[in-house]
Amino acid sequence: MLLNKRHFSLCVSLFSSCAQRQLLNSSAGTSHICFKSSMEEQRASGLTDSVVQFHNVGSRDGCEAPHKWSSNGGGKKIDVRNQIFCNRSLNMKNIIAVGFDMDYTLAQYKSETFESLAYEGTVRKLVYDLGYPRELLEWTFDWNYMVRGLVLDKKKGNILKMDRHKYVKVAYHGFKELSKQEKVDVYGTSLVRDSFDEPDYALIDTLFSLAEAYLFAQLVDFKDNNPDKIPKDVDYARMYKDVRSAVDMCHRDGTLKQMVAKDPNKYINEDATIVPLIKMIRDSGRSTFLVTNSLWDYTNIVMNFLCGGRTVHGPDTCNFDWLQYFDVVITGRYIGDPSPKIPLKSKDKACQVFQGGNVGHLHNLLSIESSSQVLYVGDHIYGDILRSKKVLGWRTMLVVPELEKEVELLWELRDARKELILMRNERDSVEDMIHHLSWSLKFEDINEKDKQEMLSTVKDLVCKRDEVRLNLQEAQRESHKKFHNVWGQLMKTGYQSSRFAHQVERFACLYTSQVSNLRLYSPDKYYRPSEDFMSHEFHLLPL
Repeated sequence: MLLNKRHFSLCVSLFSSCAQRQLLNSSAGTSHICFKSSMEEQRASGLTDSVVQFHNVGSRDGCEAPHKWSSNGGGKKIDVRNQIFCNRSLNMKNIIAVGFDMDYTLAQYKSETFESLAYEGTVRKLVYDLGYPRELLEWTFDWNYMVRGLVLDKKKGNILKMDRHKYVKVAYHGFKELSKQEKVDVYGTSLVRDSFDEPDYALIDTLFSLAEAYLFAQLVDFKDNNPDKIPKDVDYARMYKDVRSAVDMCHRDGTLKQMVAKDPNKYINEDATIVPLIKMIRDSGRSTFLVTNSLWDYTNIVMNFLCGGRTVHGPDTCNFDWLQYFDVVITGRYIGDPSPKIPLKSKDKACQVFQGGNVGHLHNLLSIESSSQVLYVGDHIYGDILRSKKVLGWRTMLVVPELEKEVELLWELRDARKELILMRNERDSVEDMIHHLSWSLKFEDINEKDKQEMLSTVKDLVCKRDEVRLNLQEAQRESHKKFHNVWGQLMKTGYQSSRFAHQVERFACLYTSQVSNLRLYSPDKYYRPSEDFMSHEFHLLPL
């Protein structure tokens, strides 16, 4: 396959050595590759189904001394915020290649700046491209309000949080909380359980989706309070569709990533542990690869920032040194594409960079014989984890940045959680006594005096039960509000695992707060899950 005849531009300003690199030519012909430095030239050039191989980009070690797990605190007790949690046994000795997503995995975006940027860009598209009222331009974004794991009801304008059984436990219409009875009336009376899936619902499972969910809630409130300013034929579902269209326009015209590329430090967290982590994996004899939906020019900028602190306009501008940490880099298209257009080429030790690809070709490049020999690390349950596990058969690790705060609060609130258990036990005990006495009153051989005493006791117990219930509900609500004032604990809904937690448990072999937590464990570690308990076992087995 020929490379695109147009120039392929890379973000560099020092070209003397780069221009002399050996670039792969197709067997069918030769394409000219030109390196340009400006972002404008990059956007003008475009990149289609292409493959570029960079040779001699650096030694495998990269740094002066290779990182050793045992030399930097290895084996010591790990802070609970940085631990890796295991759902299914995974022996790292069986893993020969570790792959990474880039956005929100290696590159952790700053919510207060990046999500606000996405929000502002989407609002402008709604106003200037889709004809929404200019009042939207005055709106502001609360980046703390939304959380992952929510479900948007497009038709009704509601935002839902469910437990693992798909029972709606928290619901808002725009920003107005629905009462318990309203939730039951809308979502609890159907004879057939709702699947809460597309096309009537939208799943907020990525950190990229938080801004659009918040904007949808604002539009619902705006429509309800200003019916004359939104056309009658524009219902809640249409508004959500327009929000999605506006978001897509921001991505298509490069609005968001152009801003990030100009100043990565403003939008991406610096992480000096990324390079030592990848070096540790490579020093252990394993291959590493990067798979991202971002196109090459943007990927190069972000990875330069993460691996070398370089930016487009900094004193040390973008180069290709970061490629030394990967055997294969695939950008711009999901690796499971059924009809890739990339050629098979000879394997060598240099990093090979592809625009699009397929899993069979990747396995061939890395000498992978079985899908279970691959560990893939990503942040998106559906895009990274579910497909990698169900379609490709790879082992998976999910990055959940919110987990760091979650486990810290769980530890701080451990005594309060014990109190909640005691309150639940007290409520259950009082209810059992009420049921016992109420049933006893049905027997005819009870004399009148005993009957009156029992009725009085039942009355007192009912008052006690109502008091305990109210206290428990209030204590439970206050506990959840410590995690998030609106949606509560990410991994819980009431006493049940949340829908999000259920997905993490089903589809991720491992999960952790940051990808760099891998460096705290031996590259040969055998990850084992905790024992599963059913309800009948909790009170029978000593813990």
